Amino acid sequence: MACTAGFQLEIATQEDILAMTDLWFAAFTDPAIRRLWPDTPGVRKWWNDANHNDLINKPFQRYIKIVDPESTDSQGRPRIAAYAKWDLSMPEERGRRYPPWHEDMPGQVCDAFFQREESERRRIMGDQKHYYLDTLGTHPEYQRRGAASMLLKWGCDLADKNGVAAYVDASKAGAPLYQRFGFVDESENNASEIASMVRR
Repeated sequence: MACTAGFQLEIATQEDILAMTDLWFAAFTDPAIRRLWPDTPGVRKWWNDANHNDLINKPFQRYIKIVDPESTDSQGRPRIAAYAKWDLSMPEERGRRYPPWHEDMPGQVCDAFFQREESERRRIMGDQKHYYLDTLGTHPEYQRRGAASMLLKWGCDLADKNGVAAYVDASKAGAPLYQRFGFVDESENNASEIASMVRR
């Protein structure tokens, strides 16, 4: 367990799933993201089920969290300030990234969006072994306090230890954080809102 500025880095568990879903919807409010994942009870349950499945059945998916030990949630547990999901598998080992889309989600739009992401990752990384930062979310109340950097450092340190690259589909706004950790934007389409970033 790592500790920085009062925060603690811990492995996330099944008991954290509901809190992670709440945090995800608090952190990701961009209209383009909300078009894919509208904030409905059904889509929240979809997120809960998707993360539960990955936690139970995919040991190569590593969920880590940053907790604030000085603040508690409604269950009396330390509040989750941020969490990340690092995928240590290659795409062909992982299989489908998400379960079938919920009926509240625009399935065809989701398919097209993630097919573009997967194609871009394949174009850039090819067969080079790498870890993929699937998700990194920080609650708005904890942004710019180092929580995201702790989660990012955890994955980069693991990649360095094992001699592999790291990859992330970052928002343009979030790109400077990744650049500080040695990620380079190798996107072909500079007009895209997504930066395909690699740490080789």
